[in-house]
Amino acid sequence: MTNSSDFDFDTNAVRAGQQRSEFNENSEALYLTSSFVHENAAIAAKRFANQAPGNVYSRFTNPTVTMFQDRLAALEGAEACVATATGMAAVSSTMLALLKQGDHVICSQSVFGSVITLFDKYLSKFGISVTYVAGADNAAWAAAVRPNTKLLFAETPSNPLAELCDIAALKTIATQAGALLVIDNCFCSPAIQRPIQFGADIVIHSATKFIDGQGRVLGGAVVGRAKEMEEVHGFLRTAGPSLSPFNAWVLVKGLETLSIRLEAQTRRAWALAKWLEAHPSVSQVFFPGLDSHPQRALAVKQQSASGEFLPGAVLSFTAKGGQAAAWRIVDGCKVISVTANLGDTKSTITHPASTTHGRISPAARAAAGIGDGLLRVSVGLESVADLQNDLARGLA
Repeated sequence: MTNSSDFDFDTNAVRAGQQRSEFNENSEALYLTSSFVHENAAIAAKRFANQAPGNVYSRFTNPTVTMFQDRLAALEGAEACVATATGMAAVSSTMLALLKQGDHVICSQSVFGSVITLFDKYLSKFGISVTYVAGADNAAWAAAVRPNTKLLFAETPSNPLAELCDIAALKTIATQAGALLVIDNCFCSPAIQRPIQFGADIVIHSATKFIDGQGRVLGGAVVGRAKEMEEVHGFLRTAGPSLSPFNAWVLVKGLETLSIRLEAQTRRAWALAKWLEAHPSVSQVFFPGLDSHPQRALAVKQQSASGEFLPGAVLSFTAKGGQAAAWRIVDGCKVISVTANLGDTKSTITHPASTTHGRISPAARAAAGIGDGLLRVSVGLESVADLQNDLARGLA
């Protein structure tokens, strides 16, 4: 296939980055090998020194992984992509590759719990400091800037409250600070939102979620300019949080159906969110597609990459009655899977305060708005009526 910029999103999702072997296979090949053979000593030396093209060792170069990287980069509209073993490996690789002792990070307080643990418990050991701010408060981001601020990190929409950050506004703040803007695009994927269009320097994915889409494998990705991706790839080559070729192959196939899956799942999530909002046992629903969402206009602006507003397939709601009521709803589910994963074609439900965000302090959970009655639902492809009946059992 020629330059991916010549084609639309759906075509690139199926075709971009494909490399055919001498057998001219139509489906992407799976290269399960640890290393690659060189024609002679001189070529081996050049490849190890990055002076000649070719694969060396699957920790850092593998044709199947390269196909996934090239395809995702095309979908995000980026120069390059580095694939990693997990989404958290993507976050940690980015930070350790691009930051140094004495650097400062500004981070939205509404991010995945493990990101907060990474910053507070581990990166702090290396002299990297972080300031947490309300993601939707642009003034707070600007006020948090220091002379040593090197990176702004935001997850939009956030996990689990679907809080949005204004990517373009954050880019302005980052540029004035001489810092990089890193956006976690896990909840939307490039089928719905392409942060680079709004100025993001780097986009991070937990490919485990919607990119795979069927709960099969773990994977992550860092997407952006070639300059920064070269640094991230250098860290990957040395430290080794690499994506396996088999997982890369699964993720390549997942990208082929990403657009149609997310459109169908979004429509189901929309219907379920409206139903929950009208339920007497629910005090609040968090979903960007609802008219009641305070940032709906921003969601329409940022989450219309396909030309149509798609608010995503993840919603959260607060059950009246606190944790006891929330757990009763979880325990009543017979169809929806009780698991913390999301982005699956099978709907999932979790209680964030005791699972995904259970390791952070109660104060941090409160600051992020994660109450004891909050539940997060990732909507799959089941019948909406069956999903409603499943939740109604515990809501009754």
